[in-house]
Amino acid sequence: MSTILTFDAVLKGLPRKEFDRAVIRHHADKYCKHFTCWKHLVALVYAQLSGASSLRVLELSFNSHAQHHEALKAGVIRRTTLADANERRSIVVFNEMAARLIAQVSRKAHREAKALTYLLDSTSFTLKGRQFDHWTLANRTRNTQGIKLHVLLDLKTKAPQWYSFSAPNVNDVDQAASLPLEPGALYVFDKGYCNYNWWKQIDAAGSCFVTRFKDNAALVTQEERAIPAAEQDVVLRDEIVRFKRRRPSGKRINHYDKFLRRVTVRRADKATALVLATNDLDSSASDIAQRYKERWEIELFFKWIKQHLKIKSFFGRSSNAVRLQLITALIAHLLIVLYRQAQCMGHSLWETLSMISASLFDPVVSDATLPPRRRRSSDFNLAHPGEA
Repeated sequence: MSTILTFDAVLKGLPRKEFDRAVIRHHADKYCKHFTCWKHLVALVYAQLSGASSLRVLELSFNSHAQHHEALKAGVIRRTTLADANERRSIVVFNEMAARLIAQVSRKAHREAKALTYLLDSTSFTLKGRQFDHWTLANRTRNTQGIKLHVLLDLKTKAPQWYSFSAPNVNDVDQAASLPLEPGALYVFDKGYCNYNWWKQIDAAGSCFVTRFKDNAALVTQEERAIPAAEQDVVLRDEIVRFKRRRPSGKRINHYDKFLRRVTVRRADKATALVLATNDLDSSASDIAQRYKERWEIELFFKWIKQHLKIKSFFGRSSNAVRLQLITALIAHLLIVLYRQAQCMGHSLWETLSMISASLFDPVVSDATLPPRRRRSSDFNLAHPGEA
């Protein structure tokens, strides 16, 4: 039986040499005698995987396994030291590690996939009360006070490809302007990202998009396409359109001057139809509708991380502590994905996380010894309580 601990096997997904180089490059351990960046990261990832409910629980739980600290290159933690580090330590090294893990997860998908599909959306975290208000109150909206997480999700790997933070009053499409676009990829997003000039940037990058037109979009129909008999139960109309005006509603100039496609789709659960917009003029209308339907996967991703990772409550109340905890939640998610790939596990992410949590300081369990899993359509299936 292997003597490698499950937690150690999970942490092997982190490129330690690159981590150490990043620490040196950013002087992240300057003036730090004992609680280094690595020990900080190990403690926060442990909190995510073990589900520690507070700093006190994290301290007692992690320190009860002192005999394994040497193998992890970690040590005994003190909650006051951890609280200070969450408050003061820069998130830059943690951001770099998250980006490195994203590259590791996506590398395999890029090798195997002919066409990449990315889902873009955001979710908010409510942060109110003592010590939160002084940095969240000024940027609140009518519905939200706190912080917003923007994520680009790879449909194939179900893992983030890009993320960023913003205040709730920042428009989603303004944040998406910093998104690095990949030629040949397909981007799917809702009508909260309705900015025609940004759509033009996606088209100019050699990429496609599928989204929704706003109800007041001024369009001129150039061509009405025939709908195959097999699609007529779902697709109501398939048209080639262009924008009617270059300066809609007297606002800034619309530079999108190419043809677009408007696909009108019947919704079984609603009386109103869904009006989709895309620059993909070649795929079938039913394929376009299916691509937009798959956007639900990112909603399931947000539900999954909120339900199964430690981001409902926070170990610190400063902006730095909150961002650090959210970043380590994403790092933990990516490590679970990499661990599942390394162990060739056929289980869902929730099942993999459950096995990791139950055996963090036990030897790695082979997937062959586990009962076969029931197939599911999605890693983030939330049909049953506590299951995804």
